[in-house]
Amino acid sequence: MTKVDFYLLGAADSESRERTACRITEKAWRLGHRVYVLVPDQSAALEFDELLWTFSQGSFVPHGVLADDNDAATHPVLIGHAEPPVALNDVLVSLVQNVPPWFSRFARVAELVGAADDDKTRARERFRYYRERGYPLDTHSL
Repeated sequence: MTKVDFYLLGAADSESRERTACRITEKAWRLGHRVYVLVPDQSAALEFDELLWTFSQGSFVPHGVLADDNDAATHPVLIGHAEPPVALNDVLVSLVQNVPPWFSRFARVAELVGAADDDKTRARERFRYYRERGYPLDTHSL
């Protein structure tokens, strides 16, 4: 069953949700996981692609922006705004406001929650969705 982790960014936290997603993605990749980063649209995918190159001096996360199903075999980390290839089912890092209908095929889901009231409200809705369906949940305050 999919395990869901919520990462809560504090109001004083200077890191953005995206930078935190980069750190989580890098850690998962270094632990040998394949990662799909779900973003809202193509523009956000390109921005996250750039951020993965620059978020930490000296770090390297091999990744690509999803163009077709063959990308899953080429890149251990993929960024996209639609359903990923079936071959990806390890770690999902979600930067969208809704629960994707295909999330349950992943072993782990990382949900990032910003400090803004709107982010918290939407995260509570997602948390309730997962809890009502019996998924194991953990919350991490950063």
